[in-house]
Amino acid sequence: MKIKTLYQKHFKIIYHDKVILTQTDTTVGFLSTNPQKLAKAKKRDENQPFLLCVDSFKKQKLLARTPKKFRSLVRRSKKTTFLYPNKKAIRVVHDDAHNQLLKKFDFLYSTSANENKKSFSLIYARNKADIMIETEREFFEVAPSPIKKLSKMKILSLR
Repeated sequence: MKIKTLYQKHFKIIYHDKVILTQTDTTVGFLSTNPQKLAKAKKRDENQPFLLCVDSFKKQKLLARTPKKFRSLVRRSKKTTFLYPNKKAIRVVHDDAHNQLLKKFDFLYSTSANENKKSFSLIYARNKADIMIETEREFFEVAPSPIKKLSKMKILSLR
């Protein structure tokens, strides 16, 4: 158990503040503990918030409170991002390959691996990433995750 804890601390130090290129549950993405580095890699406004990815509802609960009316919906949703009343956009990831990376962190900021408002280019993504993690799956792009805004009594589809 102690060896595992030391390994995880070492892992966090190595990956801290790095831009990681990997296949996420929805698309090829950049992940980082540092939102400013992601904004720089994407060439987008630093004030625009990023999505937070977590591996469990336990960690999601620490970041935002889900309104009671929507708790069941949030638990059942797959590949859906929820914008909570505290203005945090959080997605609980259920994909095993992506979860292996997320389990080592409390959360990671996430965005698609392309230049702002442009389509995916592997050459661009590789140049902007500090670390590239490839799995047995090849990189693929699909439609972005739906985003739903939650308030105490209403739900609004943003994407």
